[in-house]
Amino acid sequence: MAISAKIKETMESSSWIRRMFEIGNALRAEHGADKVFDFSLGNPDVEPPARFQKELEDIVAARIPRKHGYMPNAGYPEVRAKVAEQVSVEQGVTLGKDGVIMSCGAGGGLNASLKTLLDPGDEVIVSAPCFMEYAFYADNHGGKIVIVPSCKDFDLDIAGIESRITSKTKVVIVNSPNNPSGKVYPEKTLERLADTLLRACKKTGRTIYLLSDEPYRKIVYNGVKVPGIMRLYPHTIVVSSYSKDLSLPGERIGYAAVSPRAEDSLAISDGIILCTRILGYVNAPALMQRVVSRLQGTVVDVDVYRKKRDLLCGALSGMGYRFSKPEGAFYLFPEAPKGDDLGLVKALQEELILVVPGRGFALPGYFRIAYCVDTPIIEGSLPGFERVARRLLP
Repeated sequence: MAISAKIKETMESSSWIRRMFEIGNALRAEHGADKVFDFSLGNPDVEPPARFQKELEDIVAARIPRKHGYMPNAGYPEVRAKVAEQVSVEQGVTLGKDGVIMSCGAGGGLNASLKTLLDPGDEVIVSAPCFMEYAFYADNHGGKIVIVPSCKDFDLDIAGIESRITSKTKVVIVNSPNNPSGKVYPEKTLERLADTLLRACKKTGRTIYLLSDEPYRKIVYNGVKVPGIMRLYPHTIVVSSYSKDLSLPGERIGYAAVSPRAEDSLAISDGIILCTRILGYVNAPALMQRVVSRLQGTVVDVDVYRKKRDLLCGALSGMGYRFSKPEGAFYLFPEAPKGDDLGLVKALQEELILVVPGRGFALPGYFRIAYCVDTPIIEGSLPGFERVARRLLP
């Protein structure tokens, strides 16, 4: 066999998101792109802010020595300083540039952080529903993922997390606003999580690190605030990207920020820098580092996503679909009739509507709709959603 048994198994069980996207390509080829309503992929449809184009053009035109050359693996010092200022505001903890490592998107930051922290056999706790690439990321570095179902409203089940902590627990990953539910974890929940983890550190005799995956932090609605988790728990690493809030997913630019209050914070930063190199990322893209340093605090027009959310939620609610209205991100995660997410997904495919089953996020019985699509796609899909509702909903 040309490929390893492990990779063969992974390929067969890999991302439902990509699987649905590939089905969509086949349906588009058969029926025409305008007849297919694809909600499978979280690919932002809102253009980057106007300032992005201006800053990009300025940097491309500027004469900068070795503009496209190597830089320190952690990124340009001046860029890290700008990012540290912004993270300090968001997190309520003062960071210097040495606590920030520029990364190849959030995926690069998560992998470098996990490789830095994990020994073989260490456990990584995540709350379902979750982005299931976390399981692959942990496995990349010898870790084992431990999935804890969330509460009914998708809030963290703190008691459930506490019950799964063992002497092997090294990392807890949280993602807020959450993909796929759109839930923003309240500050009181995060305070309880922090208390739980501090008690667990004392009980197990080892530090448990909180890895906060925050690419949707700035995409929130109706005045909802995302708490600064570094302020609440000392042993925190925040990982984020500019894929969503600046609509730059293809540019692969993000960062990892280590709280100065974390145990061995300097060693962790140095470890992430080393792992950025030895994992083959080498450094974050040079041009994009310079661009995002000028756009700290800038965000796409979130109101565009809010209007799409409200359009979709209003229509589906009237048809009888049940869901928690998302507070952030650009996903809706409704319940599947009779808990049959695969059956619901298949029924929608017959209407040329593509969604992702909840089992793709470790929570069967639901399905994800990525509404970061053109409004006519949402409007065109509604008759199909209604026909399925009439057939399957009580």
